Amino acid sequence: MHDQYKLRFSLLSDAGNKVARQFGLTYRVPAPQEAVYRRAFVNLPLANGDESWELPIPATYILDRDGTVLYASANEDYTERPEPAEIARFLSSNP
Repeated sequence: MHDQYKLRFSLLSDAGNKVARQFGLTYRVPAPQEAVYRRAFVNLPLANGDESWELPIPATYILDRDGTVLYASANEDYTERPEPAEIARFLSSNP
């Protein structure tokens, strides 16, 4: 993706959801959903870089310089995410 879109910044990857798992931010795809994915040729194990049928839960964390968590948001519903304006307000009030 970095090369394809000629990005000027680094991308991080969490192969196998190792970091997400440490934060408790993964879930096993239920068997009916796995069956749908297989029929649609969605290969989660290939995308994950391991044999798992796990997906990460979207999360946003803002940390202070000393590592204190100032803001945390995680929601299993991937369509519900913090609004960018909410994050910007939070950042502007916590320089």
